[in-house]
Amino acid sequence: MKIAIVEDDLNMRKSLELFFGDNKDFEIFAFKNPKDALKVLDDSFDLVITDINMPQMDGLEFLRTLNGRYEAIVITGNATLNKAVESIRLGVKDFFQKPFEPELLLEAILRTKKLLEFQKNQKKTPDVAKNINKKNIDKNGHNFISSSPALEMAKTLAQKAALTDASVLLLGQSGVGKEVFANFIHQQSSRSQAPFIAINMAAIPDHLLESELFGYEKGAFTDAIAPKAGLFEAANGGSVFLDEIGEMPMGLQAKLLRAIQEKEITRLGSSKSIKIDVRFISATNANIENKIANKEFREDLFFRLQTIPIHIAPLKERKEEILPLAFWRLENVCRAYNLGEKRFSDSAQKKMMEYEWYGNIRELLSVVERAAILSDGEEILEKDLFLDPKESKPKEGKIENLESQLISEVLLECGGDELKAAQILGMNLDIMRHKIAKYKIKK
Repeated sequence: MKIAIVEDDLNMRKSLELFFGDNKDFEIFAFKNPKDALKVLDDSFDLVITDINMPQMDGLEFLRTLNGRYEAIVITGNATLNKAVESIRLGVKDFFQKPFEPELLLEAILRTKKLLEFQKNQKKTPDVAKNINKKNIDKNGHNFISSSPALEMAKTLAQKAALTDASVLLLGQSGVGKEVFANFIHQQSSRSQAPFIAINMAAIPDHLLESELFGYEKGAFTDAIAPKAGLFEAANGGSVFLDEIGEMPMGLQAKLLRAIQEKEITRLGSSKSIKIDVRFISATNANIENKIANKEFREDLFFRLQTIPIHIAPLKERKEEILPLAFWRLENVCRAYNLGEKRFSDSAQKKMMEYEWYGNIRELLSVVERAAILSDGEEILEKDLFLDPKESKPKEGKIENLESQLISEVLLECGGDELKAAQILGMNLDIMRHKIAKYKIKK
């Protein structure tokens, strides 16, 4: 496992090098600042451990620059509320405040190592959020593990949409499987042999989005040393899935509208139009109508995107799918981690059926993976799921407590307006409502 440690404090940097240096499973590279690290970091690195408060470039700016390319752990001697929550937003799973026990950091690294190994194996065994193994495809050729009346209704619409080139807008909470539906529509269409390119609008920084989508010509900006085709060109003949379309900057929405209407784009730094043959599928969990009212989203673009709108119900309304998905995930996780055969106890199954699943399928898959890894013996018990709704208040000093405090403060400033608070925090509204309930935050 190749690890980059970015720490401006010499003593801390050397201590970490010494502590992990004897571990043959780790290849450690230490840097005194993010700029030095950025000169060396490449695709061979697995994990970045970074301080927050550093000269030249702080840890948060460094993480934004990395843009999720690596798993990340934060260590800091000055954990402010905003920085802790911002780290979480940037995908940091572990956050350590100095001084800390090196053994705890080692545990976090080993968890990350297991996660990366699992993800590597999942490329051989596709995930439910991507494609499904042939043995899991039902007799009608649907790429779904199980079904329910609510899912069947959405699938019927998706099949009808697949027979056309009409734009489709997938609506539903985060984690319900919108990308699965987008891929399903593509695979059922006449474009199935051409590329399917999924783009998360919220994951690409605004200043890079235009060049990523539309491409650029040589000299369009400082680092444009050669022309580059954008993702729309790369998908020519196939389908483009625009996830989190509600997060697209207003300035680019006109260009997207032209791409949909005229089937042509213009690269950054060029005046020449390029014809494209692309089917557009979009998805959002945001309230687009509110964004239109607030002048944050173009109404004409919205109508173009939702020629065929398909609502995907949350998992709590698709109870029939919970256990089949859990069993499927458990089998794959056990195989990937060489855990042997495991099963859920009756009480664990009952708990999963009763749980609200605010994070939908994504949360269910994560819970099953965690339970499989942490449980002892062949049977996964109810306690191994960690789904007790009574555990609503975080322990003092934990990141959850900082997050709870921040949400409370922003809600107070917004006069209890949840939508406005979610926008300020850059958080999905459904997830924020779940956290309000979880932490028992009073508005």
